[in-house]
Amino acid sequence: MLQTLEFALLRRLAVEQAENRVPSLVAAVVRGDRTTWTGARGKVDGATPTADTQYRIGSITKSFVATLVMRLRDEGKLDLNDPLDKHVPGTAFGAVTVAQLLAHTSGMTAESPGVWWERAPGADWSALERSLEEGALKHRSGARFHYSNTGYGVLGELVARLRGTSWLEALNAEIVGPLGLTRTSPHPEGAAATGWAVHPYADVLLHEPTPDAGAMAPAGQLWCSITDLARWTRFVGGDTGDVLHPDTVAEMREVAHIDDDQNWSSAYGLGLQVLRINGRRVSGHGGSMPGFLAMNLIDPKTGTGACVLANTTSGAAIGALAGDLIELVEKHEPALPAEWEPATEADPALLALTGQWHWGPTPYVLRLLPDGWLNLTPVSGRGRASRFRPSGQDTWTGVDAYYAGETLRLCRGADNRPTHLDLNTFIFTREPYGTPAAIPGGVDERGWRTLEG
Repeated sequence: MLQTLEFALLRRLAVEQAENRVPSLVAAVVRGDRTTWTGARGKVDGATPTADTQYRIGSITKSFVATLVMRLRDEGKLDLNDPLDKHVPGTAFGAVTVAQLLAHTSGMTAESPGVWWERAPGADWSALERSLEEGALKHRSGARFHYSNTGYGVLGELVARLRGTSWLEALNAEIVGPLGLTRTSPHPEGAAATGWAVHPYADVLLHEPTPDAGAMAPAGQLWCSITDLARWTRFVGGDTGDVLHPDTVAEMREVAHIDDDQNWSSAYGLGLQVLRINGRRVSGHGGSMPGFLAMNLIDPKTGTGACVLANTTSGAAIGALAGDLIELVEKHEPALPAEWEPATEADPALLALTGQWHWGPTPYVLRLLPDGWLNLTPVSGRGRASRFRPSGQDTWTGVDAYYAGETLRLCRGADNRPTHLDLNTFIFTREPYGTPAAIPGGVDERGWRTLEG
């Protein structure tokens, strides 16, 4: 990284810390599969915090819990459309689905009943469940986005039931260990920042409590160093190791519900926030607990991300800060595109399928991608375009856009030669309305003609 860029990143961090009176700030930038910059300002126990200093990450914990749930889904142990009652029976809110809990569309109350859970020791699952026997649902499930810390307490219990262990033990075995997150824990271990509230009208501090949240811990319990959070940011961008398939993480980044109106800037997927900052669509999660703020964001298209940790209850605009760090890198040191290289091999049968196809009179181009994938795109550039991955003999499955999840099938004649493509009942032929026998409703036997004809 250029020294001028490193200075620009440090200056942006320094301005945030000084102008918003933050006791300490640490940040990191990631690109692809590595961390390229870290910086720190302020003091922890009289010294500048290091990349090893722990901070509480609050609701970023939710993205870890969501990953545990998606692992269960990928293993076939649950379906996202399953009602909670199938796996955690007997609750007063058993009709809400796993997907709704992940995306904050279950309608569940935002906070657990009783005292302010972030500042008080938490009880166990049975106590949380009893407190939710009445008034748990504030909205019709699926009707709207309503952020629910309680919903993630429920998901932690779901993980525990299906794994036969605590959610924390599952976290350590399935995520923390495999990703090498040596400084991620439910409580501070070793060098850690103290959580402070900064007086609004004087430069004095108030110590904030950091109790164990009990059954609500899956909503915001974890502590993390900036080194570990940088690795987690790379995970969100697709550098997933063996923890999840990158396609599953991409699914988590897809918008499930929009949080604001009109030209949206904030949305939520399956355990991940989706934001528009500086004209970029980035994914990650923010965290806020008494005494701490945290944020991790990454642009999946470029692989550039940033994460920030602060030990203040409020005041620092760390979402904007993380977005600005990404923008500085992309503006002053954009990544070079990967070199194009010719394919090492290509299936002649697939190569013969490439070129122009027609949906009715509309021309499309079919291109062969690596690993036998196909890309079907309108010649005009307007309309439905999708990529397809192989799923069987002469079949492919859509992976994005309108045809995501739909089947593209190569159809053959009696002589086994390809005749047309069937894309979820839409027929594509080499010539406009060619292969008349395959066209639903048939083709006028008089063929193409003028108005007078």
